[in-house]
Order: sequence, then structure tokens, then C-alpha cells
Amino acid sequence: MALLSILRYPDPRLHTVAQPVAEVDATVRQLVDDMLETMYAAEGVGLAATQVDVHRRVIVMDTSEQRDQPLVLINPELTWASDELRVGEEGCLSVPTIYDEVRRHARVRVRALGRDGQPHEFEADGLAAVCVQHEMDHLMGKVFVEYLSLLKRDRIKTKMLKKTRDEQARQR
Repeated sequence: MALLSILRYPDPRLHTVAQPVAEVDATVRQLVDDMLETMYAAEGVGLAATQVDVHRRVIVMDTSEQRDQPLVLINPELTWASDELRVGEEGCLSVPTIYDEVRRHARVRVRALGRDGQPHEFEADGLAAVCVQHEMDHLMGKVFVEYLSLLKRDRIKTKMLKKTRDEQARQR
């Protein structure tokens, strides 16, 4: 397994729409394993392939308390979403240290393939529902800050660009 590099907002590659996975083969399973290792190392609860510059419809997540219940979603699709909406604070591994309020469906039903290529369907609420919707947005080329006002987005973009410049200067 290998740690993958996570793209940081406002990297334009984060806006690439992911393509469906045609076959769950050894390459896709390796990607899943690497994504899980990367997500756990970064202390995240979800990671979309788009965030590691692989533009395939693959998500990994683990919202369990013990961080021992990984969930793999290949070619995920929402088959139902509740009318009830909830506002909650979100963060993102591609936008480190930034958190803000986002409105999401309170409950969702998802159909996807697992790491083994077999289809499965489940309902999610709470953090799991938020995580699924957040990561599926990534597959569509959308970052959570796009739900925020233009003013907030511009401030976050400036902060992220400065942080990247500072890190690059320290590496020289």
C-alpha cells in the first residue's frame, strides 16, 4: 500500500468529473487500499478518488468511532434522499483547517459496488449521510466550499494559496 498525495483547493483538478469504473480489477482494488491508507493517515472520514488525482468513481469512508469499519463505494449512486435537510459543519482533506456549515439531506440511500465488485445498497444518516454526499460531490467536481458565499470562498482560496506558497518556500 502507498500513501497518496491529496490535492489541495483551489487545484483545478478537483473540478474534474470522475468517470465510471468499468471493471473492479486488481488496479481498482489497489487504488481502494491506497485510498484507505491515505484517508486513515490524514485522519479523515472519507476520501474520493478525485482528491488523489484519479478521476474514477471511487469513494472510501469510515465514520465509525473505532475507525475500523471501512466502506468502499465504486460507481456510487444516490437512489433516494430525504426531504428533511440538516445543516452541519463540514471540513475536507483537500481544504485543511477550514470548516463551515453546509445544508445536506438528513438521510440517503446509496447503491454501489464494493471492493469485491459486488453490488450493495444501504441507508445512511448522521455523519455517514453527510460523508456520502460530500464525497459524491467530489466525484462531480464540486468542493464543499462551493456551497458557501463568494466572499467566504475567495477568503478560503486566498488562505489556501498562501499556505501552499509558504510550504513550498520552506521546502526550498
